[in-house]
Amino acid sequence: MKMKIKSICFIALIAGVIKAQDSPYPTSPFIKDIEFLWPTHLRLATGSDNWPVTWADDDNQYTVWGDGGGFGGTNGIGRSSMGVARLEDDWHDFKATNIWGGYQGAYSHQISGKSYGILCVDADLYMWVGLFDPKNDPFGEVRIAYSQDHGAHWSFAPWSWTKSELVMMPTFCNYGKNYQDSRDEYVYSYLIRYQSDEGHYEDKVDWLNCQKPGMIDLARVRKDMILDHAAYEFYAGITDGQVLWTKNIMDRKPVFENPDGVGWCMNVIYNVGLGRYLLTTEHTETHRGNIAIFEAPEPWGPWSTVCYQKNWGENHIPLNTFYWNFSNKWSSEDGKTFSLIFTGRKENDSFNTIRGKFILRE
Repeated sequence: MKMKIKSICFIALIAGVIKAQDSPYPTSPFIKDIEFLWPTHLRLATGSDNWPVTWADDDNQYTVWGDGGGFGGTNGIGRSSMGVARLEDDWHDFKATNIWGGYQGAYSHQISGKSYGILCVDADLYMWVGLFDPKNDPFGEVRIAYSQDHGAHWSFAPWSWTKSELVMMPTFCNYGKNYQDSRDEYVYSYLIRYQSDEGHYEDKVDWLNCQKPGMIDLARVRKDMILDHAAYEFYAGITDGQVLWTKNIMDRKPVFENPDGVGWCMNVIYNVGLGRYLLTTEHTETHRGNIAIFEAPEPWGPWSTVCYQKNWGENHIPLNTFYWNFSNKWSSEDGKTFSLIFTGRKENDSFNTIRGKFILRE
């Protein structure tokens, strides 16, 4: 499946410029504005949502969907609880292939779960997987799955983090191709602090809701020990400029806080061109397009605000998006121009991309 979009000049586009407002963190001293170029919006894979992405050693990107047939499928045709697809080539002319599950997927499976974080390190793929039992205990545990053949087959590590440890839906921090451009020998995972799985959506009880007060924690592990439970350590604050780490998960401290709440899923990348970490999540209420983008010079902060908005995409798309992530491969060398991949409910229950531009301060 080959997708083509004509190259478009930024000057010729009508683009919305989003500024920070009512955010828990100060306005970014580095990024002045962000433009979303709506004429470049592309929607594919109707009925399949989520779509975190990583840039692998083979120069392809790998992405994960939930509850659908993936590319070429629908919500009913080829439906898998979760599936993995490969994205080849550039943002305006790419080929999408279902690898694990989905419509005409190369390899089938019957595993139930959802992922909002996928990573390639030294040619191996890793996923954080949760939502194994949404009917009875949606956030009961999260586990790491790994693949040594670029997504064709997956196995699970024998351990998990649990709701009793106040952990829900982690994601990986993605650096460059095959984890190049990483700051050190560690892999960093961001953990949403579990608060409650009771909420409301369109006047119905819904266990997918913003966690309030919103807190995000940080774990790290050496990249050659990702499957070793005992090797993980957790951010425990900063004293006299020194970052502290603890082996006790219950002694961790948040690296990010928002009284308005954070989403039940999130994403973090390192934009090497900008030299900044970009964290994207929801705030206030889920599935409403309440986008929040923050930047920081280090994985633990200090955070500042790039975009803090309600009703993102108004007049362009339905206001039901809930998850956004930046593609490192589909970013310009200087980091200023990007592709944002996003998903939502109903019409936005699909693979969506849009081009955009960071406007830096002088």
